[in-house]
Amino acid sequence: MSGLVLKLGPKERVLINGAVIENGDRRSRLSIVTPNANILRLRDAIHPEEVNTPVRRVCYIAQLVLSGDAEPKEAGIQLMRGIEQLSQVLTDPDSRKILNAATAEVQSEQYYQALKSLRALIPREERLLSAAKYQ
Repeated sequence: MSGLVLKLGPKERVLINGAVIENGDRRSRLSIVTPNANILRLRDAIHPEEVNTPVRRVCYIAQLVLSGDAEPKEAGIQLMRGIEQLSQVLTDPDSRKILNAATAEVQSEQYYQALKSLRALIPREERLLSAAKYQ
């Protein structure tokens, strides 16, 4: 069986196709077998007031698709623009690999995987912004 496997902690919440689901008192594991289901762990969600950097803005667009608050086709265009802009700044091999993966995931409408890939750039962006403050 293929698909996404969610491992949820006690009382953890997840958004699946627009419905908030809360886990019970024990850890559990869910297998999502429906292809293209929109899933977002609420603990991983970026809140609007946290959308204050270029990488977070691009991540937020993918998150809006997963929450059902953005139309995938239009958001896909915005994501591709955002990824292109990030690729002009993040030119190291690791960042390029992540951005290439995110591009392929957006093109195949795998927004959860695109968000997951793009979130990997947040710590890198934080280090770059922090270093720029001290120059």
